Amino acid sequence: MARLLEQTPQEFAARLRAAGRRRAYLVRDETGGYRPSHPLLAELADYLATESPDCADHEGFFFEVGRETGALYAACLHKTVRGQAQGGLRHWPYQRMDAFVRDGLRLSRGMTRKSALAGLWWGGGKGLIARDPGEATCDINTQRQLYREYGSFVSSLRGCYITAKDVGTTPLDMLEVFHTTRFATSVPPEVGGAGNPSPITAAGVVCAMEAALEFLDLGSLSGKTIAMQGTGHVGSAMIPMLLEKGVARILASEISAEQRWALESAYEGQPLELRAARPGETEILAEPCDILAPNALGAILDPKSIASIQARIVCGSANNPLVDDERDGRDLHDRGIIFVPDFVANRMGIVCCANEQYGHLGDDPMVRRHLDRSWQGGIHRTVKRVLESSRGSDLTPVASANRLADELAEEPHPLWGHRSHEIVRSLVNDRWDDGDPR
Repeated sequence: MARLLEQTPQEFAARLRAAGRRRAYLVRDETGGYRPSHPLLAELADYLATESPDCADHEGFFFEVGRETGALYAACLHKTVRGQAQGGLRHWPYQRMDAFVRDGLRLSRGMTRKSALAGLWWGGGKGLIARDPGEATCDINTQRQLYREYGSFVSSLRGCYITAKDVGTTPLDMLEVFHTTRFATSVPPEVGGAGNPSPITAAGVVCAMEAALEFLDLGSLSGKTIAMQGTGHVGSAMIPMLLEKGVARILASEISAEQRWALESAYEGQPLELRAARPGETEILAEPCDILAPNALGAILDPKSIASIQARIVCGSANNPLVDDERDGRDLHDRGIIFVPDFVANRMGIVCCANEQYGHLGDDPMVRRHLDRSWQGGIHRTVKRVLESSRGSDLTPVASANRLADELAEEPHPLWGHRSHEIVRSLVNDRWDDGDPR
């Protein structure tokens, strides 16, 4: 039998069910190791404690197999000192469990840093649904069942994790999640939510681009060439903003033929060139440009791809674009390429839905101030502060941003600090994994 991390998520789910379980977890213990709820997860516990470079201060990893769908669901909690673990729900065709687990670890840690640096009272979390790579897009009823099952899973965690929209999910998917849990954001306005955060996330990335150009004394976006990897929800929303700023050219790669056709039709006659791309293709990263915007999935900047970059600035919406923060951040820095840390540039998604539980304003000043150049805590000033701290020092921009965010992540919520940690403890004490057998 294959080692756990080499199995597909579907094989792991089948093993759980064969062991008479639908739920399992790993939680951090007092020694800094990870306690598995079942011997089946012992290998994963060892991996987290001794081998994983992405595991740092994670508090728990919860798994559930859908009762009707058989899909594998997960919620990964990083540091929750500032508040409940919050992070989007990613629905993706993971080939192996190591990729599934790694995404949860990397993205939840990124959410801790993103929220802390944005001044939000959230901890870091990530939700995952493993889509079967061999299956075609499921029908609407199966899709509805999938997301409602995930919502029930989130409800069972008692609020230690708050879910939201991410890659592979839409506001309508979040509405289905919302049917079975109140611990969800990015839900449609008709049920009291802020809706799709992609447009304002795009505005934040464009703001970060302008700050980086200003740092380098390169003027405005007018006349610049932008290369974009991916034109999904955020990338496509960036296009009209960049055109309005007077960019000379946008060169974008996109996997979906339908999306390429739609954008070509919408911007006919505009300086936008779309290229077909295959999954995993990185040729767009080598295009000569002023700003390179990684807008697809993360972990695409490594020594090989960085060596091909011909941009002065790397600034996009993708989470965790560096394969290794220290190594790849240093490589970019040594080549004189300005890297704007992703969790600084793309913060507006979490900012947009951070205060949903306190009501929704059409033009919320608490949200808009993050785009205000004059506000010390805004994206523009934060980018400048991070880049200035690395100028003339041995710190790379990503190291500077990480250090600042990690310091802020240690500040406890004024009312609910460590609340999620206490909830996790209660789940363990109440034998959460026994609560809903197969």
